[in-house]
Formats: sequence, C-alpha cells, structure tokens
Amino acid sequence: MRLVVAAVGRGREDPAQRLFEDYRTRLPWPLELREVRAGGGGEAGREREAAALLKGLSADAHIVALDGAGKALTSEEFAARLANIRDDGTAVLAFLIGGADGHGEAVLARADMVLSLGPMTWPHLLVRAMLAEQLWRAASILSGHPYHRG
Repeated sequence: MRLVVAAVGRGREDPAQRLFEDYRTRLPWPLELREVRAGGGGEAGREREAAALLKGLSADAHIVALDGAGKALTSEEFAARLANIRDDGTAVLAFLIGGADGHGEAVLARADMVLSLGPMTWPHLLVRAMLAEQLWRAASILSGHPYHRG
C-alpha cells in the first residue's frame, strides 16, 4: 500500500515540517507528499483546491479527507481501519488536507472517509505532522511494536 498526503500550501523550514519528515521516514509504507497551491479563498477557491488535491489520484484510490467535522477515532480504531484498507488490497490510500476555508464539495463527495483529528483547529503544517505520527502509531500497533501504550 502506498500512502499519499495531498495538502494545500507549501511546507517550509518549520519544526512541524521536520517532525512530519521524521515520522515519514519511519513508516513501513512509502508516503508521497503532494503540495498544491492555495485556491484564493471563498467557494471558488475551495473548488480549485479540491480539483488540485484530487488531480492524479486514481479512481480506485481510497480517499480520506481530514476535516474538523469528520469522525474522530482512537489510535486503535485508526489502526484497525488502516489494516482493513490494506487487507482489502488498496494500492493507494490518500489523505487530503484542505486549505484555510476547508474542503470543496468535490473532495467531500469523493471521500471514502472524513476524519477529524479533534474538535480544535490546528495549523495545517501541524496537521501533517500529527497525521504522520498517527500513521506511525498505527503501523506500530499493527506490528505489535511497543511504541503505543494507549
């Protein structure tokens, strides 16, 4: 299974970006980061971002949109979902992180799951790092590694 994180905005020299890269290197699955340009705000901007986030993803990719209104999972539940997706033979699992105004309808309509990292609002670079850590934690849970002590 190959992972894709498609995110609005550009990473820069930032502690959160370095944290993302650290967890990215630990993962047992390859993870590709795709950064897309911000769409310019408003509904039209969200739709431009949605098109850019979805561009290049195959029709059979499993899409997870990160959104505050999504479903919050425990780390164990997240690991179980990843295992099911992996075991179903999914080739590409893509996590989409929208811009400041949220996701456009095209992303939400295409998403197989809408996931929340909690009810608080997080900086987008920190969301990348938190997602990468949870992916590493899920891999650790699935392999029986002692990292997770939930």
